[in-house]
Amino acid sequence: MSALKLPDGPQTHPWVQTYQWLTNPLEYMEACAKRYGDIFTLRIGPVFTPQVFISNPQAIQQIFTTDPKQLDSGEPAGIKSPLLGRQSLLALEGKPHQRQRKLLTPPFHGERMLAYGQLTREITEQVISQWQVGESFSVLPSMQEISLEVILKAVFGLADGPRYEKLKEVLLEILNPQQPFITAMMLVFPSLQRDLGSWSPWGKFLRLREQVDELIYAEIRDRKQQADPSRTDILSLMMAARDEEGQSMTDVELRDELITLLAAGHETTATSLAWALYWIHHLPEVRAKLLQELDSLGENPDPNAILRLPYLSAVCSETLRLYPVVMLALNRLVKSPLEIMGYELNPGTLVIPCIYLTHHRKDLYPQSKQFKPERFLERQFSPSEYLPFGGGNRRCIGMAFALFEMKVALATVLSHWQMELADSKPVQPVRKGFLFSPGGGVQMVVTGRRQQNQAVRETSFV
Repeated sequence: MSALKLPDGPQTHPWVQTYQWLTNPLEYMEACAKRYGDIFTLRIGPVFTPQVFISNPQAIQQIFTTDPKQLDSGEPAGIKSPLLGRQSLLALEGKPHQRQRKLLTPPFHGERMLAYGQLTREITEQVISQWQVGESFSVLPSMQEISLEVILKAVFGLADGPRYEKLKEVLLEILNPQQPFITAMMLVFPSLQRDLGSWSPWGKFLRLREQVDELIYAEIRDRKQQADPSRTDILSLMMAARDEEGQSMTDVELRDELITLLAAGHETTATSLAWALYWIHHLPEVRAKLLQELDSLGENPDPNAILRLPYLSAVCSETLRLYPVVMLALNRLVKSPLEIMGYELNPGTLVIPCIYLTHHRKDLYPQSKQFKPERFLERQFSPSEYLPFGGGNRRCIGMAFALFEMKVALATVLSHWQMELADSKPVQPVRKGFLFSPGGGVQMVVTGRRQQNQAVRETSFV
């Protein structure tokens, strides 16, 4: 395909584009959007395949509704991960992807999901009970602990014990690397994936992955030997699920999907919680409105009532809009000629809906750099205008679960503690592997325990 048929984009060398993408992606994308508009082409390593970035809602809607036979994600679109495995929902395409998605969707909806609300509250209370009044601390590690424990207990169904503690220890090490940039480079460039012994970055990763696999397969083996139909954790529901031909998931499929749910739901939820706590305490009027709404539920509210709170929902939505933890929806690979926004894209082209740029369109979100939850109370955005969880046949199946966990955890933290930011300087997003986290993890100080209806008394003096 001639370069003329592709949308415009930077003419710098692909290595330069790759460096700018790895080191400063938000500013780089914004500069490209300012110069080239709603659609532009980048060539980013390791193979420098043309990648067409799109932030036009109508075009994104087209992408989300195009037949997967013509445009789909999965391993052929470059979705590969040595941690997730080739049977991961993210790596599969076509009929195998449809089968797996049907098997995985039911546990994340309806009554089953709502049952995890009380568990989330208990875990949050246990983690935040360790905070000390007057001490400055980074809130992100606590949110990581909450999200990991929710996944290990609600998704994996593990009870406290040696296996739980060991899996938690190894997963924390593999999911929160001390050198996230090096880890990201190894995942982007397969040539760096060399096992030079346990001291080398890749060698260490492989040995940690081996330990994780041993623990997960041991848990699956034990469950099969001691079947318990009364269990409601997601692993048990996955093991009980059957496809149209009556077949269950293999052990490898179970392992890969568990790791996918863990990787997709741990750091993302923790980071979103940290961002939300930052904005809530950075803007006193937001905090006052939120506490007033929470107080209206009384003491120890039903998690289902928390789920339905409109202002809390708006705060969560605006948090996920302003700095979406994942900047891009999953790559789509063009399989047969496709016209998008007047461009004829040939097979082999990668199409990428850009979440970050779409969430900062001035025509959709005026003053997009400002945190304004009211946006989501004043109007409803379509799935191609607001897409923190992707969309189409690739929308995150854990979306409802993640939002529920986020709301219950936030409500629990705010109901128990009075807090303030330790520093008045604005917090900026920093790259952490493939995700974006608040710089410094959000430094906060607990100033005391909170009594119910305190928000009403506080606002009366304003």
